Amino acid sequence: MIMITNQLKNLGLSDNEAKVYTAMLELGPATVLEISAKAGVNRPTTYVQVESLKKMGLVSTQTKGKKQLFIAESPEQLEFMIDRQKNELDQKKEELQKFLPELTNMFNLSDSKPQVRFFEGKEGLLKMHSELLKSDTKEVVSFASTDGLLKIFPDYPKTLSSKRIKMGIRSRLIYTNIGEPVLKKHDDNMLREAKFVSSDKFPFKSDVAIYGDNISISALEGKVVGVIIVHKELADSFRALFNLLWESLGE
Repeated sequence: MIMITNQLKNLGLSDNEAKVYTAMLELGPATVLEISAKAGVNRPTTYVQVESLKKMGLVSTQTKGKKQLFIAESPEQLEFMIDRQKNELDQKKEELQKFLPELTNMFNLSDSKPQVRFFEGKEGLLKMHSELLKSDTKEVVSFASTDGLLKIFPDYPKTLSSKRIKMGIRSRLIYTNIGEPVLKKHDDNMLREAKFVSSDKFPFKSDVAIYGDNISISALEGKVVGVIIVHKELADSFRALFNLLWESLGE
């Protein structure tokens, strides 16, 4: 029951909607009182959830004597619900594209003041990575803890790196991890050059990437957060620091 409820929540139903719908599937035609008892949700809340599910097309009603009974529609109706939501999202996305340039102009600050954007959680870091893919840069240079990256994104090489490669963005990486080096120094297939520094000498717990006028900084341990700073002079300074360390490491 709990697993089914969680799966329904993943499809977009609220916790109470999922409990009520699951109870109704098991009961067949039933009153609000019966559904409430089966779902473990109080009666007023159950009535609200039933009405919500009716609007989604997941519940129908019938009258038996003086009683109004509620019936769960076939679970196949969930597929139609998702298709409807997808169409609505596509329409919203199309509408957004019409005035996104205007919003972007409002978002842009003066050249002399850095633009700073904050991100939280794994989804936030994925959004940060998408900013690199949307840029017109040809190279990204970065410091990173591969242990930290793979802990959050176990499939990093197959997903995020593959997108960078598809965009033709080359990478120079100074990285650390526990143990021996794990990356090739020169990997043409990955469009990447990499230099390893022992975690004993370089106890780095973050991911710092510099591309174009952007500095992307992610904390990979503790609370997962990130920030992107857009400022030409700062980005050039960070890139110069990277190049200094890169040259000092030799081959």
